[in-house]
Amino acid sequence: MHGFTHRSIMRNVCMSEDVNKYSIEVTDLVKQFGDFTAVKGVSFSVRQGSIFAFLGPNGAGKTTTIKMLTTLLKPTSGTVQLNGIDPTKNQDTARKSFGIVFQDQSVDEELTAYENMYFHAMLYGVERIRAQAMITELLTEFELIERKDSLVKEFSGGMRRRLEIARSFLHEPNIIFLDEPTLGLDPQTRAKLWAHVLKLNKEKGVTVFLTTHYMEEAERMADQVAVIDHGAILAQGTVDEIKEEAGAETLEQAFLDMTGRDIRESEATGLERMRNFKRRR
Repeated sequence: MHGFTHRSIMRNVCMSEDVNKYSIEVTDLVKQFGDFTAVKGVSFSVRQGSIFAFLGPNGAGKTTTIKMLTTLLKPTSGTVQLNGIDPTKNQDTARKSFGIVFQDQSVDEELTAYENMYFHAMLYGVERIRAQAMITELLTEFELIERKDSLVKEFSGGMRRRLEIARSFLHEPNIIFLDEPTLGLDPQTRAKLWAHVLKLNKEKGVTVFLTTHYMEEAERMADQVAVIDHGAILAQGTVDEIKEEAGAETLEQAFLDMTGRDIRESEATGLERMRNFKRRR
């Protein structure tokens, strides 16, 4: 672990009997592909209404874990509970309980903003009148209401990302998975996007499960952090606990001390993940 002394920060995860206390509960989660073990007995819990940052280099097992949480992969062993639901046994019910925004674009450029939102609402079985009200509310919240009838292909990258995140809240999920939501955005757009997400997190109590390579985002936003590498969780706790344990001044420095400084291969497959997710509905 590159000089990082990992003593007590890897807490024992106490799973609550009260399903309302934790939105996500993961116990001894394993995923094997033939002889290769991508995820090695991962355990963590995410408190309801919190912001949880799941951090790791490319190839660390982060994406594989998210796929198992969001029904795109079946675990080899271990258990997952989303709002008290086992997604391996009740996929449709589990999917209705969360929204997801993948790293790569998944909106349809040939549809308008409103049409993208409405299609999503119908996919999730949102009643028409309720869908119309929610679309107006969310497009207003994310400052897109004046462009609701514009084709998405005319949107900037920041506008498309705001639309994707607005869409993920449309069916009123309890959990939002955000996979690199601000990748490639300028600092002003990133700040505004996070302001919208934080507002909905606080007002609606939505649990946010976040991955990001911007360590300052995680340091500023997250209530809890877990760091994964080589398929195993290296540390989890608050940002201050992780920094203290690593003897680092910043979360980024602690992250580098734990995971090393070697460049990892990219694993950007978000659009295909969204396509697969829709195929499984």
